[in-house]
Amino acid sequence: MTLTHNSERVDHGVGIPDFVSRYALHSELQRATCELVASEIREKGLRTVRLALSDQHGVSRAKFLSAEAAIAAMSSGADFSGAIYSLDSSNAVFPLAFGDGGGLGVTEMAGFPDLVIVPDPMTFRTLPWADRTGWMLCDAYFSNGRPVPLDGRAILRNQISRLQKAGYTYSAGLEVEFYIVRLADSHTGIDQTGAPPPPPPVETFEQGYQFLSEVRLDGVESTLAALRDGLIDVGLAPRSMEDEWGPGQMEFTFRPLDGLDAADAMIMFRTAVKSICRRLGLMATFMCQPGLPNFFPSGWHLHESLREVATGKNAFASPTDVLSPVGRHFVAGLLEHAKPMTIFTTPTVNGYRRFRPYSFAPDRIGWAVDNRGTMVRVQGSPGDTGTHVENRLGEPSANPYLYMAANIAAGLDGISHGHEPPPPAATDPYAADDALLPKSLAEAAAALDSDSFYRGQFGDTFVDYYLMMKRAEHARYAQALEENPPTTGQAVSDWEMREYFEIY
Repeated sequence: MTLTHNSERVDHGVGIPDFVSRYALHSELQRATCELVASEIREKGLRTVRLALSDQHGVSRAKFLSAEAAIAAMSSGADFSGAIYSLDSSNAVFPLAFGDGGGLGVTEMAGFPDLVIVPDPMTFRTLPWADRTGWMLCDAYFSNGRPVPLDGRAILRNQISRLQKAGYTYSAGLEVEFYIVRLADSHTGIDQTGAPPPPPPVETFEQGYQFLSEVRLDGVESTLAALRDGLIDVGLAPRSMEDEWGPGQMEFTFRPLDGLDAADAMIMFRTAVKSICRRLGLMATFMCQPGLPNFFPSGWHLHESLREVATGKNAFASPTDVLSPVGRHFVAGLLEHAKPMTIFTTPTVNGYRRFRPYSFAPDRIGWAVDNRGTMVRVQGSPGDTGTHVENRLGEPSANPYLYMAANIAAGLDGISHGHEPPPPAATDPYAADDALLPKSLAEAAAALDSDSFYRGQFGDTFVDYYLMMKRAEHARYAQALEENPPTTGQAVSDWEMREYFEIY
């Protein structure tokens, strides 16, 4: 039944009546939580609830519903345009949308249909920066109840289920770098010519190179306090906040979270930071390397470990070694599948600017204990119950569901086959005789296309779709460079700024 004050049926014109129960889309815990969320929405007098859906780029798309319509959506779902899955990172349609299966090989996608998005009540939050407003993340389904195979949240959920069957749960901690800049003047984001709009005029937030400077941090304390308070109020308290190398470049870290919660937290984090900054007359961007003076690349380091379902113990910890056999097998899987994985950890043209020697980012496929130059960095020691591995491949604009799903799939493959990694780098990882990472989005796409592993894990439909989208993205980049070559000394193209700076 649609949830109402008196349990009577009320049609709020959203979704399909009893859609969630008809297809058994909520667990028993979720069903119970729906009642609690409905009560909270009413008791707090919320006027709006945002239903958000992470798209294929990891960008949050949303509808703002009335309180009662959002409550109804927890049982009926809500209509949401399936066109979002046909949009590239410039918001342009990339497949032959009115072709067979919407040009995507998916029968239900023909003709730009509506999807049904189902709120996950476990993600409900009240947004402190918005007036009487709630927020919930959603899952995407076709009207026949079938999960949309292009939905990254569903892909991650499937990998977590596989891991659970193998006897493990997944835990991940976020370490994310990003930039804050000042908006130089008003910016509507609208281009009347129909061309992709230019990035908004901005000024750097602060100047100089003073890594971990207390004085620099104190100079922006009011901004950091607003971000801190907003994140705490939505249940995502930062563990640390610090300044990085570039002007206005920050790094936030968070405590480890389990399973789907870790990826959901990244969507909430980026949403909160961008929303709060915009209200302060600032702009936050998770683009890897903006084309602004003295801006260094930003990374997203994914700290991860497994826990044994039976005991709750850290499966990577060892009383005698720096990493347990399970941990070594997991690392071996990450290394073995690194090349095809890279397109999920680094999905933009711009992100490949990180993979340079001596840049504190990896340029080749290797691992080491507590060495920031390697792709996989092990943090821990014999007897350390907090031992974990850090995958340093990611850029901050990566889709968190695909980033984590790719890691789980690769690591579990290493565990299942008992693979052992090569010896860890003992000295300079940039001088090691290891295979190089892909140097461009095109190379990463080729690596995924020539590899069968992720097709088996994510499905041919998704991999073919993702390759189509990313190859179209790279083709537009190549065409832009041909038509408007960068000026001498220009490191980041104008196309990259138009494509990524504001949307990410």
